[in-house]
Parts: sequence; structure tokens; C-alpha cells
Amino acid sequence: MSNKEKLAKTMEFPPETEQPNVYPLTWHRETQKMEEIWDASQKEYWDPAKLPWDTFDVSRYSWEERECIAYWFTILSVFDASAPPVFAEALIKTYEVHEEDPVRRCFFSVLRDEQNHEQFCGLMITKLLEHPDPLKYEPKTEIGKKAQKNAKWLYYNGGRYWDGYKRAVPRYSLAVLFSSFLMGEIASSTIFHQMANGCAEPIFQEGFRNIGRDEGRHMAICMSLMERDYPKMDVEEKPIITKQIRAGYLFLSAILFEPPEEFWDIPEDFIGIQRECEEICRAAGFHIPTYDAKKENWRNAILNLKGVLDKFNIPFPAIPEVGISGEEIRDVDMDDIIPVF
Repeated sequence: MSNKEKLAKTMEFPPETEQPNVYPLTWHRETQKMEEIWDASQKEYWDPAKLPWDTFDVSRYSWEERECIAYWFTILSVFDASAPPVFAEALIKTYEVHEEDPVRRCFFSVLRDEQNHEQFCGLMITKLLEHPDPLKYEPKTEIGKKAQKNAKWLYYNGGRYWDGYKRAVPRYSLAVLFSSFLMGEIASSTIFHQMANGCAEPIFQEGFRNIGRDEGRHMAICMSLMERDYPKMDVEEKPIITKQIRAGYLFLSAILFEPPEEFWDIPEDFIGIQRECEEICRAAGFHIPTYDAKKENWRNAILNLKGVLDKFNIPFPAIPEVGISGEEIRDVDMDDIIPVF
């Protein structure tokens, strides 16, 4: 049919719109829990620009400390600063598959929250380095130069995963997508609350407290969708979820643990540099959990997730790095995974 062909003169009603398409719009509401989460997101919304920036005197820190703390926020930005487009893609999908109205609103709230997290990273990096671009900034110390090299490799890897995500979104159902999202929410909500409690600066405390609360709400969204959709999930989707959980662990470990070298394309000295930066941060009062604490966080988060998936008879992958046995997943490929941000 030509785009210029006029159908209204030849039929009483228009033909059905080919799907997936955001039209026609409907506003059916079925999952009350999603309404409650949306209401909470409205009440708990915060503005990064209104944090107590006047209390944050960066001159109290040495340039080594400033560059190392900025490095941590740069690592975080590989994930949080890319989360807005990730959830924008997911939000569009909720419209294309005609999700119920409160689900669409909840995905919008995640997008809005992640935009705040991105702004928090950017404002903090700019304040610490007196420069808005951590990759083009000229480091003032030797550890700063090493940290910047690490950051450049992380950004390179992140770009590769974004290409994979764009290919994955049309291929998978929302049930598969939010299983990947949940992996990050469970672990990150824990680490941000720990950092809020351990940091000395009021702005770090308040910022991380807000982010931790947001991540907990995002986790509730994923859990509600699981409870709704997993009992009726197609059997062939279950192995995909198993694989996504393993991929999520490998991907998120770069910020929540340490990046596995068999999955991440990083230099041999990457982890040593990162540990050196973290020690400088801790000495400056910027609380980053230790290696053992991060490992325990991951283990607890993964066991919590396993408890959820076991209810729906979804095989759980082995995560040997934190001592969890399960189904062996050996072929995690960039083109098959949904990167978790």
C-alpha cells in the first residue's frame, strides 16, 4: 500500500495497526503493587543540584585523594551514566508491547532516577577535578594518570556492551529484560547504603542514601513483575534468564566487585591500580567496601536472587567467584547478553 493511499474513503474503520507499535494507547491498570511503587517514586524524588554542596570543600583533600575519588565516580558513571538510555529503550518497549499503565510509569520513574544518578556522578567529578570530562582531564598525580588509563579501558568496554544491548532489546521479552535489571538492583542497593553509612562527608552520605533508596525501589519493580509474569513464562525463556544472571554478575563486578579479566578487556595492571585508588579513598574518609566486604555483598545479593528464581523453577548459574554452585555457563557472548546498567 502506498503511504499516500487514502483508506478513509474506502472503509468504515481503519485497518489494525501493525505491531509492535506504541499505538493504540490504552490505560488498563491491573497490578496494584506497581501503583504503590509509582506513588513512592513521586514522594521520594530528589534533585542532585540541591544536595549540600556548600558543605563540600574539595580543597581539604589532596590531589591524589581528589583524583582517586573522582576515579570511583567515573567507574560508577560507566554504569549509572549509561542507565538513562538503557531504561529509555526499556520504557519504549513497555509502550510497544502495550504494558499496563502503572508499569509504564514505573519504568519512567527508573529512567528519571537514573538521570539523577548520572547527574550526581557528573557534578561530583566536575567538582573534584575542576573539569567536566574525566577522560580529557589532565591528571596532576601519578596515581591520577594510572586511574585515567583504567577509566579509558572501562569506557571502551562499556561502548561495546551498549551495542549489544541495542541488539538485545527487540529480541527479548520484558520478563527476560527485568531479570537482568534485578541483578544490579539487589547488589547496588546494599553497597550504596553501606557507603552512605561509612562516608564522612555529608554530601556523600545524602547522595548515596538517596541512590540506595532509589535502587531498592527499582528492585521492588522487578520483583513485582517477576511475581506477575514468571508463573506463566514460556519454558524456552528460562535458560536465557540463567545465562543473563551469569552475564550480569560478570558485567556488574567492575563496579560492585572487581572486573573478571576473562570477560572484560582490561590491562594486566588494572586491578592493582584500582585497589591502590580504593585504599587512598578509604584513607580520605570516602568509604569503599573492602574486597572481602564486596565479595560478601555479592554473595548475599546472589543468594537472595537465587531464592526468587528457585520459586519459579529457573535454573541458577554457578557463580564460583563468590562460592555459589549451580549450572555451568561457559559461553557468555557479547552478542547474546543484555548488559546490565
